[in-house]
Amino acid sequence: MIPTAGLYARNAAAPASFLTALLTVVPALTAQTAGETFTQVIAGTEVSIEMAFVPAGLSVLGSPDTEAGRDDDEGPLRRVSMDAFWMGVHEVTYEAYSIFMYRELDDHVGTNGHVTFDADAVSRPSPAYEDPAHGMGHVGHPMVGMSRVAAMEFARWLSQKSGRLYRLPTEAEWERACRGGGQGAYAFGDDMAELDAHAWYAGNSGDEYHEVGLKAPNAWGFHDMHGNVAEWTMDRYDLHFYDRIPQDGTAANPRTEESTVGLGVVRGGAFDDDAAGLRCADRFRETTAWKRRDPQMPKSRWWNTDSPHVGFRLLSPAGDHTMEEIHAYWENVLGTR
Repeated sequence: MIPTAGLYARNAAAPASFLTALLTVVPALTAQTAGETFTQVIAGTEVSIEMAFVPAGLSVLGSPDTEAGRDDDEGPLRRVSMDAFWMGVHEVTYEAYSIFMYRELDDHVGTNGHVTFDADAVSRPSPAYEDPAHGMGHVGHPMVGMSRVAAMEFARWLSQKSGRLYRLPTEAEWERACRGGGQGAYAFGDDMAELDAHAWYAGNSGDEYHEVGLKAPNAWGFHDMHGNVAEWTMDRYDLHFYDRIPQDGTAANPRTEESTVGLGVVRGGAFDDDAAGLRCADRFRETTAWKRRDPQMPKSRWWNTDSPHVGFRLLSPAGDHTMEEIHAYWENVLGTR
């Protein structure tokens, strides 16, 4: 049994009408500077997720032919324009995911009285076949072992509980945040002497992941973009994705498809990867081996029994969304509950 006691304190609140919640727009967040932060408290708890701002602008997607460790699916190199967004300073932690995972930790509480939330209507993960962490740690550590769909379902749950749209980053958004305004192979540039200061990887991790935020952040304040655990993106994997992006720099917010169809892709590398797998441009396709020991038929939609090296972080687009828009977005991606 995964421990749940003592993760947070509950608050009591009475919900407003569901119709009012659907039409509610949560007050806008405004930011001008890369790295500005806000804290999303998970309503009804003391658990929070810190988000940092990434401004709109031009961004590099992919790697040059000369980059050490480069794979064929990282090109051709493209420059693309990106809208502004907020992204998690850290990988989603065990504490945050547990509130979604265990009904007894959740409550009918929405953010600041703006949002009505029905905890009983949430689709929650089935029990894991084994400890997703494989004994490497829970509280303070990244949550791991979930499928891409399960990561999306967490984002839907938090969207509906907070009244703010949360989702996984696309590959392009993740890569922009990873680079932190730089152009090198890593957030800190190309000086490999800096790697140990910024990443848990095969060279220093002791073959296990660690608590979030122990390594130095990039220039925009994001921790563990290199190593610790690899991170799900919203896109399905497409080997020839970059080939279809225009070369003239006019492409905006490129993505493959916001869909559960097909194999996903993770970014950033993990505690058991070498340095080349931690580069900002590295793409790693989901594999069926991640469910190898799952005895269920069909295999679980929630858990990958053999991916303790995979977690995720959240993104929230800049701008306002009504609850009606949030519900419509997630119904389009995941379907109705």
